[in-house]
Amino acid sequence: MRARTFFAAFFSACAAAFLFVVAANAFVVLSARPFVFRSVADVPPKYTAVVPGAGARNGRVSFVFRDRIEGAVSLMEAGRAEKIIVSGDHGRKDYDEVNSALSYMKKVHGISDGDVFLDHAGFSTYDTMYRARDVFCVRDAVIVTQPFHAARCVFIARALGLDAVAYVAPELNRLPRRAKIVWEIRESLARVKAVIDVVSRAKPVYLGEQIPVTGSSAATRD
Repeated sequence: MRARTFFAAFFSACAAAFLFVVAANAFVVLSARPFVFRSVADVPPKYTAVVPGAGARNGRVSFVFRDRIEGAVSLMEAGRAEKIIVSGDHGRKDYDEVNSALSYMKKVHGISDGDVFLDHAGFSTYDTMYRARDVFCVRDAVIVTQPFHAARCVFIARALGLDAVAYVAPELNRLPRRAKIVWEIRESLARVKAVIDVVSRAKPVYLGEQIPVTGSSAATRD
């Protein structure tokens, strides 16, 4: 009898957890859908383009990160954004996403230093959006990322009070289908965490002094 009760409780808990995951994903995706754009021409002008980090090695950005950077540059060239915040993990001296991105933009596009702000403590999507608001004083933004990631970015940003939309960066090189499936699976769990973070009003790992994106980017250099 006890075993039957235990298994009934166990399966009920599993069913409840599954329903919560499904509901959280549906809520994030559906609430963000009107604010996700795939064409530069359709993106409403915003002051800041936010580029979440996506990996770098030996000073070279990953293909995913590069696509986001290229998307942000195209928005600036089209007059859809005036400044760029590159956010990423620079928690160790031997791992630096943001300076790798800056080097890429300067080398490939000759972009002005003054137009790019570096967020060295964007350790997660939630941290990136929170710091965009509280450190860089961003009020409106277009977040440049991939399709699987766009809804979560918009959901978090808008829940934090930002007038935010997302631009889906085109793939310059076709990414492996297997990798995309893995990303989608991971993202389904990340969306659940995003809902929990928003509801619990979680704090980022690190904040620091304000560096308004309307001012000088010099303070973001190391």
